[in-house]
Amino acid sequence: MKRQLILEDGTTFIGKAFGSEKETSGEVIFNTSMTGYQEIITDPSNYGQIVAFSFPLIGNYGINRDDFETIQPVVKAVIVKEAAEQPSNWRSGMSIHEFLKLKDIPGISGIDTRKLIRKIRANGPMKGIICGFGEKVETHLSRLQAMETLVDQVKQVSTVKPYPVPGRGHKVVVMDLGLKHGILRELTKRGCDVTVVPYHTNASDILSLHPDGVLLSNGPGDPLHVQKLADTVRVIQQEIPILGVGLGHQLFALANGCQTKKMTIGHRGSSYPVKDMETGNVLFTSQNHGYEVVKETVDENTLSVTHEEINSESVEGLAHKQFPAFSVQFNPEASPGSEDAKYVFDQFLAIMETNKRKVDGHAKTN
Repeated sequence: MKRQLILEDGTTFIGKAFGSEKETSGEVIFNTSMTGYQEIITDPSNYGQIVAFSFPLIGNYGINRDDFETIQPVVKAVIVKEAAEQPSNWRSGMSIHEFLKLKDIPGISGIDTRKLIRKIRANGPMKGIICGFGEKVETHLSRLQAMETLVDQVKQVSTVKPYPVPGRGHKVVVMDLGLKHGILRELTKRGCDVTVVPYHTNASDILSLHPDGVLLSNGPGDPLHVQKLADTVRVIQQEIPILGVGLGHQLFALANGCQTKKMTIGHRGSSYPVKDMETGNVLFTSQNHGYEVVKETVDENTLSVTHEEINSESVEGLAHKQFPAFSVQFNPEASPGSEDAKYVFDQFLAIMETNKRKVDGHAKTN
């Protein structure tokens, strides 16, 4: 069955329908990863977005039970050059078509994804609608022009109630801004006793759990839409160690006087080169974000830039000069992508351990 993608400027692509047959609209973005489509489709940071894959063949190793980043995907639709109909992998449980149909997510294949992505590179993310073949373009253009920008993405993807992920090690509270399961896997792998809380949990409630550290998770949308959370971060960073990831990094920056801005095309892929400013090492990182910290607004008396993206020189990491708190823009858990940056979790544990010894030592002397 034929289906069409209509962009807000009137550009139309005709392709083949797969997955759900429903009509949908959203912000059209692209991801350059060659593998990891399952993790990308289930990444909460893609809430409200239509994801186009630059790699020409998607779905060739199917969908398995292990690589989900959330139980219920929130991506609006998927665009591919070719969707593999017969996946081949020992872990595969179903095809990408079967998965998208099961989750009621529409897809379109067979379009010129190179042309689409060149247009997005030139103009930035664009509003788009996936609808039936033959429907009038003019009708949908008026709808796209009237489409409002989403402002409550974090609310839509955050947990409603706190829940535990038990362990025997350091007690970590994770503020769920759109949490990927990969972060939980890395924390539990290191024995952490994790409590996941809703994004709007206030500082006093978090501190009442007596954590050794707090992790601000990744998530979707403009950090200014949840800017009030910066007040919570300012209180917490004075008490216990903090690690911010993705959107959590941007909120950590806002809490310490920085500004953020929307990027022209964003960083979405699994091989972005990032330099560790302390060691000089270059990491290949997984990223999925459309906003960044404005480098010129980083107060050198308060924060130090710990990581930079090599191509754009954008801020990829920050550390507080007074408190045991730091953040990274990239995804240290990968999922998908290079695992070069997983040492960030080890740094977080080391900071928690050091801070705990200081607190215990102070308590004994008193």
